[in-house]
Amino acid sequence: MRILGREDVAAALDGLDAAVLDAVRTAYLLHGQGRSEVPFSGFLRPPGTSGSRVISLPAYLGGDEPVMGLKWISSFPANVDRGLQRAASVQILNDLDTGYPTAVLEASQVSASRTAASAALAARALHGDRPVRTLGLIGCGTINRRVLDFLALTHPELRTVTLQDAVPGRAETLAARLSAERPELRYAAGDLDEVLRADTVSIATTDSTYWLDLAAHPDRPAHQVVLHLSLRDLSTASVLGAYNVVDDTDHALREGTSLHRAEQQAGHRRFVDAEIAAVLAGGEAPATDRTVVFSPFGLGILDLAVARAVLKAAVREGIGAEVEGFDPGRHPVTAAPAEAVTAAMAGGAV
Repeated sequence: MRILGREDVAAALDGLDAAVLDAVRTAYLLHGQGRSEVPFSGFLRPPGTSGSRVISLPAYLGGDEPVMGLKWISSFPANVDRGLQRAASVQILNDLDTGYPTAVLEASQVSASRTAASAALAARALHGDRPVRTLGLIGCGTINRRVLDFLALTHPELRTVTLQDAVPGRAETLAARLSAERPELRYAAGDLDEVLRADTVSIATTDSTYWLDLAAHPDRPAHQVVLHLSLRDLSTASVLGAYNVVDDTDHALREGTSLHRAEQQAGHRRFVDAEIAAVLAGGEAPATDRTVVFSPFGLGILDLAVARAVLKAAVREGIGAEVEGFDPGRHPVTAAPAEAVTAAMAGGAV
């Protein structure tokens, strides 16, 4: 079994963003074709840690290189106040013939990359031929940092990024870092109104209070695409007034997401207009004057697809370590030669 730690995964991901985009696109298309298995995620909420949870995402992805496995990811929002990453994750890949584990990856980077790549793919597909020159980032954590990387690939016409965060100083800090890392773009910290004037807005916060009413910000541009990545920011009215695209309807309308609350209030799901696989397969942006909101629950098949790409890069570059002892070994009875079993039966031992 190959083990890839944090630095191994970072090294394997270096220069891999285009391959990650392709892997995520392929995974969505396979899912739309029914060539995947995605059981509902399991949520474990430790007592006494409000808002914290650990989630299991088992999945199978078919296609030319089928893969199956499990993502186990924790989300402890209070970590950010201690200077720690909010999320930690481990990805296990399993052999399709034996079920034995073949790889274990430190997967917080895989998770952030697949989330950001899915957002960028959706933004490109949902805008269609319309240029995206302005981006607004609400929340200045790891996810939105990666969203910018992938949006720069899918929208090379991007010129200006406006950042906002509920915690004073974080937007300015990220803007300064980005100015050094990607000097070809312009960056500015702004208030909510300023951020929401962008062509594309990505929301990735640790808030779960359905706090954002889009109607309270009337100066937003026509054909705006909102990437609702943290899933519990938008008010019910914002959801019901939007053109809603999800990754999977059954997954996205559960566990208290904004869409789940909208379903409970409306008594139906008709406000969900499309799933992203159909948009990608059709190749055309939605014909609507409403704000388009993409709310991806986050399917385990994306983690499988990106982890597989990372693993292939790691093997190619000699990254990581091969470790023995993570399989159960040979069975003491069934591994015996057939003639020995036959002899034992003839002698009355069985």
